[in-house]
Amino acid sequence: MAEAGGPGGPVPGGGSEQRCRARLAAAGRGGAAAAAVLVPLCSVRGRPALLFTLRSRRLGGPHSGDVSFPGGRRDPADGDAVATALRETREELGLEPGAESVWGQLRALPDRQGQMVAPIVANLGPLEALTLRPNPDEVEEVFTLPLDHLLREENQGYTHFRAAGRYAYTLPVFLNGPHRVWGLTAIITELTLELLAPGRYRRKTTRVLARSPPTRPIEGSSA
Repeated sequence: MAEAGGPGGPVPGGGSEQRCRARLAAAGRGGAAAAAVLVPLCSVRGRPALLFTLRSRRLGGPHSGDVSFPGGRRDPADGDAVATALRETREELGLEPGAESVWGQLRALPDRQGQMVAPIVANLGPLEALTLRPNPDEVEEVFTLPLDHLLREENQGYTHFRAAGRYAYTLPVFLNGPHRVWGLTAIITELTLELLAPGRYRRKTTRVLARSPPTRPIEGSSA
């Protein structure tokens, strides 16, 4: 994705990639994780973007139909979280990104069930050069959102959550794309934007990461 953002873009390649890799390496991994997701950077017609999936409703369970990044639970044969994320990407999308595409790991975060998930940032390069073969049993749809879209304030919202009938905290949501990005995927998207465009993205929400978020938002709280 070298120079994909153009002059002054959030992911121009070269020094920007080195900065991101160094920051991820310095941050550490935050301990062992039971699952991992790949955070796929790519470019679409020269514009830097993130690639998302819509989980198949055939899966059932609490994550069915959610916007997500490719990923899943760690297998005993996986050497580490990177191996889990790359394997799951291969199983879900038919892609085999090499280890050299991996920039590093964002800090592990809890999902709805409280299991720790490791987000692995990787650069897939131009989408036009990739052959996607989504597994219909796991993936209903694949879509991308340009970083410029995600960085515009009119596409950034929030959802207030409550626990035990009271306001608890606020989490990000990204709007005006093919699907609303919320929950853990939105938190990981926010962390990724902070990594890629620290001068352009400023967090506007309060996160509680020591536990999994309640699944019930306060009605009418997205904005």
